[in-house]
Amino acid sequence: MARAQDGDKAAYHRLLQEITPYLRGLAARRHRDPHDVEDAVQDILLTVHSIRQTYDPTRPFGPWLVTIANRRLIDRLRSQGRRRNRETTLTPEHETFSEPQANLVEEPDRLALEKAIDDLPPMQRQALRLLKLKEMSLKEASKVSGMSMTSLKVNAHRAVKSLRKILGDRSEP
Repeated sequence: MARAQDGDKAAYHRLLQEITPYLRGLAARRHRDPHDVEDAVQDILLTVHSIRQTYDPTRPFGPWLVTIANRRLIDRLRSQGRRRNRETTLTPEHETFSEPQANLVEEPDRLALEKAIDDLPPMQRQALRLLKLKEMSLKEASKVSGMSMTSLKVNAHRAVKSLRKILGDRSEP
């Protein structure tokens, strides 16, 4: 590590290769999943890399490395514990409906939607087509339509509100 601090890239590369199996062993004592072990090793190596300038060459390297490794492993275990406390494993009982067809979202009737758009007042229809269907920005739509950005926002909002009312009323008996 002392040579690595002096800029010897080969020594640094060799150091990282030599400590990796040792770190893997430390991580395997605390983690069961091999993916967690590898993630922990990478986390430790990144920490070593980012704080390598803090190593004092007059002191032993092993205790410095083990301290960093232990702290990183403990941090990962705490983080996993917090995450697991917030997560819930989903089971079939969590499904609203067990039949696959019941979970499909139906799209509105395209012809009814086109008819409803055609029935909108002209300014609302134009604002809806430019902003929602053609996905133009407010600035672009304002240039094309000649309406102010505020007017476009208001008309698009009113158009969406009207469409919800029209299409919602059509679906009810």
